[in-house]
Amino acid sequence: MSMCRRRSVVLALFGLLTSAAVATPALAEVGAVSVVFTKGGFIVGVGGGRGVLTFRGRRYPFTVSGMSVGFTIGASTSKFVGRALNLRSPGDLAGSYAVGGAGGALAAGAGAVQLQNANGVILQLSGSRVGLEAPAAVGGVTITMQ
Repeated sequence: MSMCRRRSVVLALFGLLTSAAVATPALAEVGAVSVVFTKGGFIVGVGGGRGVLTFRGRRYPFTVSGMSVGFTIGASTSKFVGRALNLRSPGDLAGSYAVGGAGGALAAGAGAVQLQNANGVILQLSGSRVGLEAPAAVGGVTITMQ
């Protein structure tokens, strides 16, 4: 091939790829999440709560249940807000999320958490915790769409 013809082919391919990249929307999107979670226990902590996913202008309610095993004493209520990354549909939020770490609340406190499920959805949540709890446990939470 002549140099001029190769250059034309390369430019044409580059143009096609660029237009396809601009015209194709990203497959994964971001949703807003708010959750209220109440937990209590001694050694084994058990909790549950409710939340709402706002995605593509619609609200999708869900429930949260969880359990932790380790050093847990007391009870607390956490109110988290944040975002859900890598969503393709609201149902992607459902599933099990592993939790690990240490934290605590005495009367009131703040915290942040990042969790991921098997669907690749990442929850980035932050908020306040009210109650008396001293956890140092490993556990998980399960989200079920309503």
